[in-house]
Amino acid sequence: MPTQAPRRYGRPRMRVVTDESQTWLRELRDPATREEAATRLHALLLRAARFEVSRRRSSDVDDLATQAADDALVAILAKLDTFQGRSRFTTWAYKFVLLEAAVKARRRAWQGHEVTIDDEAWTRMAAQGRSADDSLATGELLAAIAEAVPRCLTDHQRHVLTALALDGVPVDVLAERLDTTRGALYKTLHDARRKLRAELEEEGLLQ
Repeated sequence: MPTQAPRRYGRPRMRVVTDESQTWLRELRDPATREEAATRLHALLLRAARFEVSRRRSSDVDDLATQAADDALVAILAKLDTFQGRSRFTTWAYKFVLLEAAVKARRRAWQGHEVTIDDEAWTRMAAQGRSADDSLATGELLAAIAEAVPRCLTDHQRHVLTALALDGVPVDVLAERLDTTRGALYKTLHDARRKLRAELEEEGLLQ
């Protein structure tokens, strides 16, 4: 006789996930249960934030984790209607707090560090690249980039490109220092790279 596949008891996993997520949404939306549900969610977010901050070896773990959990909870409650059910509600919520924790840890690490723009940074990069690489083409490309940066970019584009691409300044830290947004900086970075590429293509250095 053919062996029968074992029977599965209980509800399918996706049904369990959906039920759990809908319970979170219902309780967070209902004024009668919102406070208790938000308290439970905050506790979950706080544990995730502590793990993320500790992983980044940041000081003041409890303070940063609490700030991250607080801000993430506010953002989650404001965006409940955007949850599409593609994962557990808690998995979706963790993304908010992990981002908040990472941003706050990076900002704390850069606290007291001055973000300065070195006008000679690109020239030094080209010189270091030529000395470290035997490829003539690579050396020529680096030298062309160093010459093109001040020539074809605006001061703001040059500052943003230098800070993010050469100096390793986190984008959220730079956004805070320049009183702008991450989105605006990414747009500036994209425009700067597009200008540089067009300039290098015109010189025949890029295909």
